[in-house]
Amino acid sequence: MKKLTKKFTVLLLSMVLILPAISVQAAPPPPPNQQQTMSESAHQFKFNLRRLWMEHLIWTSRYIVSTEANLPDKQVILTRLLRNQDEIGNAIKPFYGEAAGNKLAKMLREHILLAGKVLEAAKANNQADLKKYNTAWFKNADDMATFLSGANPNWDKNTLRQLLHAHLKMVTDSVTARLKKDWNGDVRAFDEGEIHLMKIADVLSEGIIKQFPQKFKF
Repeated sequence: MKKLTKKFTVLLLSMVLILPAISVQAAPPPPPNQQQTMSESAHQFKFNLRRLWMEHLIWTSRYIVSTEANLPDKQVILTRLLRNQDEIGNAIKPFYGEAAGNKLAKMLREHILLAGKVLEAAKANNQADLKKYNTAWFKNADDMATFLSGANPNWDKNTLRQLLHAHLKMVTDSVTARLKKDWNGDVRAFDEGEIHLMKIADVLSEGIIKQFPQKFKF
């Protein structure tokens, strides 16, 4: 009886040790739609660019609120917002170089400063300045589209131009809503801006990944 029990115990232990190995080897591969289609470095780059453009949205929104209400934190918020433009410029330097990154940062800084002038003119109901700065604001967007499309053949100039113009319209909608104290409209503009800026971020990151595949190998 003791021998039988001992044999049974050995057999049971053998099964415990063998079965996990069998189950691991027999595990089916993940479905095609779950297989990795992008390297970890590409995923990280895409995430980082989305984060930077989300910060662009957040700090722009904070700046609009502070400027419209003339809050004492306005200059601090502006400083942080401008830093975000430098960070976006820095993000493309590994691919296009120091000068190109600095140029993009400069154009983005101009985009922010012109937005502030548009806001101040609208707040003061100064139609002449509003028209002047709004025209310069849209020209800045056109110049940015031209610059970026010249750097990467995957970035279509007209597509970028439309995306940037739509962004300006959403910022304008937010400014208009706050001046009218239309809080629901302001929330709506923010939500629409969030989706739109993620799209801009993805267009930029996907264009870079496609242009420099050797930098994003598995």
